[in-house]
Amino acid sequence: MVRHLGAYGVKNMITQTTTKAVLDEAGFKALLAALAKDGYQLIGPHARDGAVVYEPISSPEDLPIGKSDEQEGGKYRLVDGTSGAYFEYVVGPTSWKKYLFPPRQKVLEAKREKDGFSIVESTEKEPPYAFIGVRACELAAIQIQDKVLNSGDNADSGYSARRANAFIVAVNCSRAAKTCFCDSMKTGPNVGAGYDLALTELLDKKRHEFLVEVGSARGEAILNKLPKRESVGEDIRAAKAVVENARSHMGRAMIPGVASLLKRNLESPRWAEVAKRCLSCGNCTMACPTCFCNTVEDVTDLSGDHAERWRLWDSCFSVDFSYIHGGSIRKEGFSRYRQWMTHKLSSWLDQFGTSGCVGCGRCITWCPVGIDITEEAAEIKKTDKGVG
Repeated sequence: MVRHLGAYGVKNMITQTTTKAVLDEAGFKALLAALAKDGYQLIGPHARDGAVVYEPISSPEDLPIGKSDEQEGGKYRLVDGTSGAYFEYVVGPTSWKKYLFPPRQKVLEAKREKDGFSIVESTEKEPPYAFIGVRACELAAIQIQDKVLNSGDNADSGYSARRANAFIVAVNCSRAAKTCFCDSMKTGPNVGAGYDLALTELLDKKRHEFLVEVGSARGEAILNKLPKRESVGEDIRAAKAVVENARSHMGRAMIPGVASLLKRNLESPRWAEVAKRCLSCGNCTMACPTCFCNTVEDVTDLSGDHAERWRLWDSCFSVDFSYIHGGSIRKEGFSRYRQWMTHKLSSWLDQFGTSGCVGCGRCITWCPVGIDITEEAAEIKKTDKGVG
């Protein structure tokens, strides 16, 4: 069965899997070991500096075991959760974008020759990654970035290589934060297509196990190496209950028809209101798993014999981002916020056939003043006089 486009154009496809199994804690540890043995660098959730971030891991002991989180507009707290739980947290400030589309990347290197410059071929090779604990909204975000960076004649070769080599172990959410609204964006909390293996953590007083679903041939090859048992109806019902618990506790929702709403209200007075609070710090774009704005810097050594070109993350909230000869196009804070929100929720659909928002709530949590994209859309709707 395939469930197609949701209300905001994001594909939330659930692949019919023929293989389901159950791993215990030893089986999960064996999963990580099998991936490492196959040459993957394991990247997974790790508690550091009071937050869950994605970093290299080597064993289940590196996970934020027994930790949960509290999130609200401008607030994040890592707190004690269910004892022994591996994946009870929701999402933190970093995303898998950090590894597929690095914040700083050398794109060109040249050296001076007698008759000009020659390009130096890069010898750097990154290991294939195994992403452990990819949530439904994050998997949708990866697929959105695929449309931007991994399709057409101008696909980014570095992104394409890292993406092709990445092994994805997804995890269905067991709870939702107060800033989550993936259900209204049709991107979660159940994992859609695009994973190699998908886990649902089953934890109660009697057991700690993981229902595993296979999403690819290489996922099945890894599962075949692990100690496991066949799943039964009780396991599948328990896994469904886990996801439905998360769905029933969504903290927020995006209003229907937001794409056309924003197109009709480019002159709404609400833009000026939000600008009074917005710091133009760019936190929302840095935390967002789909934002791809970047800039390019050229550097040379003192002799002028060696030059490099680097690509760095940037933000449309920066005054300089829209700079052309004569000055910046978007000098005012309201115009920069309007650009970000309308691109994310409206014009992205025109460009890429999908919304640029997956409802992860990071932009709300990590905004220093707690600006809420769902609230802003709702406020604009209150004064909307259009139809459609």
